[in-house]
Amino acid sequence: MKPKLIRITTVPISLKILLQDQLRFMNHYFELIGISSKGSELDEVKKTEGIQTIELEMSREITPLKDMVSLVKMVMLLLKEKPDIVHTHTPKAGIVGMLAAWIARVPHRLHTVAGLPVMEAKGKKKTLLLWIEKLTYACATHVYPNSHGLEKYILDHKLTQANKLKVIGYGSSNGIDTSYFDKTIDIQKEANSVEEEYNLKNEFVFCFVGRVVKDKGINELMYAFEQLSNNYEYVKLLIVGGFEKELDPISEKANKILQTNPKIQHVGFQTDIRPYLAVSDCFVLPTYREGFPNVVLQACSMGLPAIVTDINGCNEIIDNQKNGIIIKPKDENELLTAMEAFLKENTLAKKLSLNSRKDIISKYDRKQFFQFLLEEYNKVLND
Repeated sequence: MKPKLIRITTVPISLKILLQDQLRFMNHYFELIGISSKGSELDEVKKTEGIQTIELEMSREITPLKDMVSLVKMVMLLLKEKPDIVHTHTPKAGIVGMLAAWIARVPHRLHTVAGLPVMEAKGKKKTLLLWIEKLTYACATHVYPNSHGLEKYILDHKLTQANKLKVIGYGSSNGIDTSYFDKTIDIQKEANSVEEEYNLKNEFVFCFVGRVVKDKGINELMYAFEQLSNNYEYVKLLIVGGFEKELDPISEKANKILQTNPKIQHVGFQTDIRPYLAVSDCFVLPTYREGFPNVVLQACSMGLPAIVTDINGCNEIIDNQKNGIIIKPKDENELLTAMEAFLKENTLAKKLSLNSRKDIISKYDRKQFFQFLLEEYNKVLND
């Protein structure tokens, strides 16, 4: 019989996107069950990944009563299923899943850290979030930061002991499908349609992909681009992603720029971001915090240079002046200077893009990451 592995995320879109293809691969070696909150994506995961899925409601916010209900249901479920490994992702699934697995005496309790909201929290909320992280790691037998920067943060804040921590491979939670994120002939045709639809021909196009929220640096991006667009005629900014106004809204000033600047095209959430990356000249992600940003891997795999902030994950993918430019977080002036550099020096984008894709293929190819993770699972079971 194959060992039983349970993977848990707070919301089903994380199972669908963050662990794409990985669940199907692991299903060859384990009896695999995916657990997450209700959502149409849960059924999609069941079909596309070929695994069993179970719905168990979990809130993304701090909701003690709802969280207690989720915990009790999770304990009962784990006692019934008796898994060999429970592997959690995302903060709420982490605390609920690890605590439940500890109560249910699951022998191997694994948690992946792919970003820490506590980094930007303040006051009592920061104290609470640090305590939750400590409790999550205390219940886990193994903790996997998906970047070396996160590993350092965890150690610096004494959230757990060093012997529990390990970064899988070179980082990331899932690697990247470099054959999918490639500027193929078909993708270039779709990019040509995007170029025509948004009048991007003969423009230098910057592209942001992600949630349109404060923590992603959208405020600074809007302020910097407003100045840039006033000084340069042939420049455009593509914003690919939706708002999360209830969780982390951008400022009114930034929102006004986003809505009124004619050189900004906000195309909303897109299921396939490749045509938008293919039509662009430079990727920009002025984010405040990340685990290991998949979108930077995706942009670089498409051959784009990137402007990113000097935070964990980003500064591990981007080598300054080799395949992109690294700037201080929350600094609109540095962001403006970096964006302006691409417009002042005509060959800069081409020079930096030469290293983008080959670096991703050598370190972060998805098939390679799956093998790294499978080896880790087998090591955990054998230990």
